[in-house]
Amino acid sequence: MKDLMTESLTKEDATALILQAKKRKGLTWEGIAEAISMSPVWTHSAAMGMNAFPEPKARELMALLDLPAEAIDALTESPTKIWDQAVPTDPCIYRLYEIVGVYGPTVKALIHEKFGDGIMSAIDFDMKIDRVPSEKGDRVRIEMSGKYLQYNCW
Repeated sequence: MKDLMTESLTKEDATALILQAKKRKGLTWEGIAEAISMSPVWTHSAAMGMNAFPEPKARELMALLDLPAEAIDALTESPTKIWDQAVPTDPCIYRLYEIVGVYGPTVKALIHEKFGDGIMSAIDFDMKIDRVPSEKGDRVRIEMSGKYLQYNCW
């Protein structure tokens, strides 16, 4: 088995080390994000290899979690975003696909009505996830904000 503490690390290796350290230290994603002054959504996504950490943030994470110096290269490397499944089977993630399947055309139509022919950026983007108390049972609020990008005509 590969010694993740001494050899060159991949993004997957760095993710494994982050998850091990998070558990060992009893940290939450909120706590990790706060410690490096980033959002919990972005921090988790980058820790899972879906975004590249800016080097100063990678160093802060490395110090917080006692990661080896070799993790810096993996954490700052631009990701290749590949999904193993077309539709995930995890119920929480599947429900998000269901929401897009049901409401995606509505979101698209309303974006086009309000902005014109274009899209919401997933690059210039942020997201917040909150717990909202409710008499019917607590609710999950997901707030997404992305820059509007108009399609070009040429």
